[in-house]
Amino acid sequence: MVSKKTLCTTLAGNSCDMLTITSTNGKKRSLRKGVVIFARQHPGETCGSLMMKGVIDFLLGSSPEAEYLRDNCVFKIVPMVNPDGVIHGNYRCDLAGADLNRRWKKPKKVGKFD
Repeated sequence: MVSKKTLCTTLAGNSCDMLTITSTNGKKRSLRKGVVIFARQHPGETCGSLMMKGVIDFLLGSSPEAEYLRDNCVFKIVPMVNPDGVIHGNYRCDLAGADLNRRWKKPKKVGKFD
């Protein structure tokens, strides 16, 4: 099962989307491990998009390993953390000139990991 939701709207009004990948089978969802994967925090790191495509393709695939992971984990995936920077051609920063890799000192808890 895969679902998509908008995590937030950026300064430029773009969507920062998040995918949830898990299974309807296996362990009770509340007992599964949570795994967060994100890419393109630095817009110039284009290889992050290639890596993320491979991760998503693998997790949605039919291999026994992918099925096991979906049955035992809830994956929260943000394929592009900094869409403004990517769209506007920045190398490390968002539209406000902030390097998002340096903005992790005081993260805000959003809610349950469901």
